[in-house]
Amino acid sequence: MYEGGIIVPILIGSLLIVLTFVIERLLTIKKAAGSGNITEFVRKVQFHLANKEVDKALAECDKQKGSVGNVTLAAIKKYKALTTEKSLDKEQKLAALSKEVEEATSLELPMLEKNLTIIATLASVSTLIGLLGTVVGMIKAFASLGNSGGSTDSSALANGISEALINTALGIGTSAICIIAYNVFTAKIDELTYSIDEIGLSVNQNYATHHN
Repeated sequence: MYEGGIIVPILIGSLLIVLTFVIERLLTIKKAAGSGNITEFVRKVQFHLANKEVDKALAECDKQKGSVGNVTLAAIKKYKALTTEKSLDKEQKLAALSKEVEEATSLELPMLEKNLTIIATLASVSTLIGLLGTVVGMIKAFASLGNSGGSTDSSALANGISEALINTALGIGTSAICIIAYNVFTAKIDELTYSIDEIGLSVNQNYATHHN
C-alpha cells in the first residue's frame, strides 16, 4: 500500500467489496439451488403430476428447498386448489395457474440477481481506478526524471514505475475477479430460471391435459 501510492487503498477496498459480494452470492445461489439435482427434481415432479400424484409432487418440493422448489410448490398448491374449483372455466383456471407461477417467480428472481449490478460496476470501475493509479505513478516517474536536471535518478524513476505497475496489477486483478464471478453467477441464475420456466410450463400443460 505504501509503495503503490494513494490510489492503492481504493483498489484494495474495491477488491474487498468484490470478495464480500462474491462470497455472499455463492452462499445465496447455493441455497437457492436447494438439495439434490434440479433436473432430477423436475423429472420427478413431472412424473408424479402425470400420474395424478399431487401429494407426492408436493413432498418432492418440500425436499428440494430451493428457488425451483418454492416456485413449484406454489404452482402445485394452486394446481391442487383448482381441481376442486367449480366457479371458473378451464381457460380461467389455466390463466390463474400461470399467474401463480409468474408471481412466485417474481419473488425468487430478485433474490438471485441481488448485488450482481455492484459486481458488474466494479468490473469496469476498478480498471479505471487502476489506470488512474498507473497514470499518477508515471507522472511521478517523469517528474523525478525532470527534476534531476538531466541526470538519471534511477531510484526515483524506479519507484514511480513500480507505483504505476502496482496500481495496474490491482486494477486488472480486481476487474478479472469481477468478470469471472459475474459470468459464473449469471450462468447459474439462467440455469435456475430455465428450470423454473420448464416446471411452470409443465404444470400448466399437465393441468390442461388432465383437468377441465
